[in-house]
Amino acid sequence: MNLPKIVFAGTPDFSVPCLQALIDSPVEIVGVYSQPDRAAGRGKKVQQSAVKQCALEAGLTVFQPESFKKKVAREQLAELQPDLLVVVAYGLILPQSVLDIPKINCINVHASLLPRWRGAAPIQRAIEAGDTQSGVCLMQMERGLDTGPVLASATVEITRTQTGGGLHDVLSLSGAELLKDKLADILAGTLEPQIQAEQGVSYAHKLNKAEMQIDWALSAVEIVNKIRAFNPWPVMSTSLGKKVIRVHAAALIDVATESVK
Repeated sequence: MNLPKIVFAGTPDFSVPCLQALIDSPVEIVGVYSQPDRAAGRGKKVQQSAVKQCALEAGLTVFQPESFKKKVAREQLAELQPDLLVVVAYGLILPQSVLDIPKINCINVHASLLPRWRGAAPIQRAIEAGDTQSGVCLMQMERGLDTGPVLASATVEITRTQTGGGLHDVLSLSGAELLKDKLADILAGTLEPQIQAEQGVSYAHKLNKAEMQIDWALSAVEIVNKIRAFNPWPVMSTSLGKKVIRVHAAALIDVATESVK
């Protein structure tokens, strides 16, 4: 019996549970793609991605092209003859010429309930906006930014104290469970693609350090949501004299106030 051939593409630790779910499934992982090793940390030492580490421990072949603009990178993928390409937080844009390679489909595990929070930072933007729900979607990939039809989804609640890091971990495991549950249906082509609604589209712009400074002109709710969302990175901060204070946690409390006459 020939097992379905899978290529997995992912980079950070968010992607690892999905890769592990495929490793534990009755499929043949013919290749794992991850972004090139990069210098990170205070020592600026070159580090392997979390996905690469997991793949090598499992004895899988890892590919790390800078992009798919060069023909040789696309040909390398085509030579693997994948039935399915599974993408989870890979971090590289895949052109249509790559999406056309798998025989069955290209699937993305996305950390939001599409069409809300398309883009790079859906987890943090959901908390920042005060959303009470998030989730994961199995999306059929196309050229647009997270615009493809949704094959399956799972919803999770966002608690009042949940941080970006906490929700990250919950959605990482939820995505792996959803992928594992629906993998056979994806390979069989029995899931009905649901076109995303045109209403309710929002974009989760990439996080940057310029957002770290607390704006005390915002409401208490907005400030608390930002502090929760940007923990553990980039972490909100404020100044006290010449000192910079990093704020990792905050909570809303009810305090009776009296107006000053």
